Amino acid sequence: MALGTNNRFGARTDRMTPAQAYDASIDQGLRKYMLGVYNYMTAGVAITGLMAYVISTQPALMQTLFGTGLSWVVMLAPLAFILVLSFGINKMSASTAQLTFWAFAAVMGVSLSTIFVAYTGTSIARVFFITSGAFAALSIYGYSTKRDLTGFGSFLIMGLFGIILASIVNLFLESSALQFMVSVLGVLIFAGLTAYDTQRIKSMYYEGDGHETMTKKSVMGALSLYLDFINMFLMLLHLFGNRE
Repeated sequence: MALGTNNRFGARTDRMTPAQAYDASIDQGLRKYMLGVYNYMTAGVAITGLMAYVISTQPALMQTLFGTGLSWVVMLAPLAFILVLSFGINKMSASTAQLTFWAFAAVMGVSLSTIFVAYTGTSIARVFFITSGAFAALSIYGYSTKRDLTGFGSFLIMGLFGIILASIVNLFLESSALQFMVSVLGVLIFAGLTAYDTQRIKSMYYEGDGHETMTKKSVMGALSLYLDFINMFLMLLHLFGNRE
């Protein structure tokens, strides 16, 4: 609480203690840092959506990308970008990390362009807004909760590997029941990861690195939240999307 004193005119003035001033500066710095993370993430989602829509309106290009051997390149390219960012971020400059993230978002849009062919535009928009609302609520929880989600996050990451394995198996089984189970579990896992990753990204701020490192941390934080959002959206679309 601020300490109050009376000035020579008899009016009460409030001033903060040095500790309070330090806490306020930390809080403002944290807000700026988190805002930067969310701005990167939001811009990435926007680039992906725009690219996916534009590509989906070009039948000849869609046939070239997904009707030939290029389909494997399109599907695996986003994973390559994730690996480059994850393992090469320390060797990159902040500007290179930013450009790599934008390129990843664009390539991801090309990979996801098929959803505009498989699902109606109305159902895509509906699921997108549902995902946005759920993501915002979960991220706010992760930011504001005092509970340590570290142990919870470890459990979720194990679950993530489980649904990845199940998805690979289902490429050969083509089981609708297994796909439904993967989608339901996927929604729950990525919902939990949204809260966990938000808390983890917040805690990274307190390590007090320089501007260059903090910018790269913002990019990697945005990548984590981007993947949580996109995957939760896709799982919900499998469950509630109306197919063309």
